[in-house]
Amino acid sequence: MTYRPLDSTRRVRDMLAEFAHDEAAGAVVLVVATVVGLAWANLATAGYQGFWGREVRFDLIGVHVGETYAEVVNDGFMAIFFFVVGLEIKRERVVGELRDRRAAALPFFAAIGGMVVPALVFLALNATDAGARRGWAIPMATDIAFVMGVIALLGRRLPPPLRLFLLTLAIVDDIGAILVIAAFYTDHLVVGWLVGAFAVVAMIVAMRRLGVRAIWPYVLVGLPLWFCVLESGVHATIAGVVLGLLTPARPVDGRSVLEELEHFFHPISAFVVVPIFAVANTGIVLSRGSVADALSSTLAWGVMLGLLVGKPVGITLATTLGRALKVGRLPAGLELRHVMGGGIVAGIGFTVSLFVTELSFGAGPMGDVSKLAILTASALAAAAGSVVLLRFGLSSRTTRTRHA
Repeated sequence: MTYRPLDSTRRVRDMLAEFAHDEAAGAVVLVVATVVGLAWANLATAGYQGFWGREVRFDLIGVHVGETYAEVVNDGFMAIFFFVVGLEIKRERVVGELRDRRAAALPFFAAIGGMVVPALVFLALNATDAGARRGWAIPMATDIAFVMGVIALLGRRLPPPLRLFLLTLAIVDDIGAILVIAAFYTDHLVVGWLVGAFAVVAMIVAMRRLGVRAIWPYVLVGLPLWFCVLESGVHATIAGVVLGLLTPARPVDGRSVLEELEHFFHPISAFVVVPIFAVANTGIVLSRGSVADALSSTLAWGVMLGLLVGKPVGITLATTLGRALKVGRLPAGLELRHVMGGGIVAGIGFTVSLFVTELSFGAGPMGDVSKLAILTASALAAAAGSVVLLRFGLSSRTTRTRHA
């Protein structure tokens, strides 16, 4: 066979594209970014704090805005992450797992339990501390990238329906996190800017109905939407979710716009935005004193027990209750032991938990305690969930093969 450079280039490009959409690879990059953030903060504390505290100023629509590098990441870059989340929600709602209400009912029910119980666990430990109570939503979150990464690493040894169950659960969890951020982490509303945001949304809807098919006009309109939401008092990342939800999920004139956008932005989100966010937000200075403070803090225990205990208990109980009430049924090959192991893995809060921590406490001792608790709980959830799934959650086919 004759060697052709073009075929080789195409194969390399296909391999890179496959890597870019591999959840396991995204999880590995996120772990590396976390280690980099921790190392930088502990080996060069002043440099780390000085860099992320540096301010950048810009003018948009005649309004002067000043943000630190950390705020640019959290308010700006993370809008891309939430845009991809919005695309995933729209796809699953229209053509994916959330389309079939009966199939989605049980993981939806499980997701609600996996949000409510961790919040109750946290509040039970912090009921008398008004400052810590603001972080009640921190253990509600499930990091979809990390969870899917763990499931991908465990591979074919798990029943295929488990991945779909957890994916649906994590997407519903994302919807819950978005609603919580919009409803409970808005300090004040500036009505004028909020009206402006709704006007831009109306413009986007009108553009769709007028048949505007090119992507770049929506990008140009999306920037003012982000800025209006930022100035309105609602967190700016909600603009990314709105744009994602407004994207058509079905082909338009034979062109799958949502698929194109997801294919383009998913690698940027997974391999650029989220790792930068991790570096900027995991810079906890570790010392004997900081660890001792965390161990003696009800805030830290509320976060850790919420993620490590509240998540799996809430998901498992809600699934059991949902089956008893005939809300839905588990897919063939999926058993309650798989759900229990998956519920432990769902205790990996990480990205959204860190994000809610920033909204709750900002920079300072309480934020550091919460971040340390999130990192600890997420690592333990990944390890414990993997052990439980490998020990008790093997698919029936795998078990039969092992004993054959």
